[in-house]
This record gives sequence, C-alpha cells and structure tokens, in this order.
Amino acid sequence: MNPEQFFEQAKQALNLTENTVLQSSYQFGVDADHLADLVQTGIKTATTSAYDLYEPNEPLPKVGAYDVILNSRDEPICVTKTDDVIITPYRSVDDQHAYQEGEGDRSFAYWKRVHNDFFENEYAAAGKNFNPETAMMVLEKFHVVYPK
Repeated sequence: MNPEQFFEQAKQALNLTENTVLQSSYQFGVDADHLADLVQTGIKTATTSAYDLYEPNEPLPKVGAYDVILNSRDEPICVTKTDDVIITPYRSVDDQHAYQEGEGDRSFAYWKRVHNDFFENEYAAAGKNFNPETAMMVLEKFHVVYPK
C-alpha cells in the first residue's frame, strides 16, 4: 500500500473530510525502522530538521497537518498530526525536546552527539558547512492518530 492509499484509509477511520490533505510522507534519519517504531509506540513525539537545508519553495511543516511515517522500505507505518512547529537556533534546542525525540537514553547529551553527526553529514551532502552556533532548525511536535 502506498502512503496516499494508507492516508485515505486513515481519513475514513478518523472521519476526516474528503478535502483533508496529506502534508508529506517520509522516513526518519539513519535508522528509519527503529525510529518509525518509536513513533508508532508513542515514544518519539518530536523531530528536528535543518531549516537551512529546505529548498526556497519547499513548504515547512504546519500545525494541524497530517504526515505518513514510512519504514526503510517506504511502507506506511502510521499517520501523525503536527501539534507544534517552531524555528529556532540549533544551540537553543533543550532537554525537553531531546527527550520528546525519544532516541537513545533520551538525554540531551545523547541527542546532541547523534544530531551533531547527522547534521554534519546532511549539510556536507548539500555542499554546506554545519555550524552549531548559527544553524537554524525546525522543531516539530506530533502525535500518532492512525492506527491507534
């Protein structure tokens, strides 16, 4: 089943209007299967993306929007609804956000170590340098709405 079909199934189960749209479908980070499982079980309720790496016309996540989370094989795992989106400096990410991301031991130290490596690679792949002091991030909070 593709993400659009999965979302149509979710819309029916959740009694959403026909014109409710799917914001996006995506995999998380380096270990898509593990992170999708954390989302599905309610442990991972937040994510961070690099604002600096969004394309000029690429839309940012929106509060109230729906996304389909995919595993490493691009199979739909669940539908989430976005609760909050803020743009903030990387250096301002706090313990609470790190905990809500649900990874590792959920500590800020773990989050920072893993995300420093991740963003260094992401920026390099885009031909840019990651500077933790100046990088801007999109912090998104969400919850699973389907399946429950």
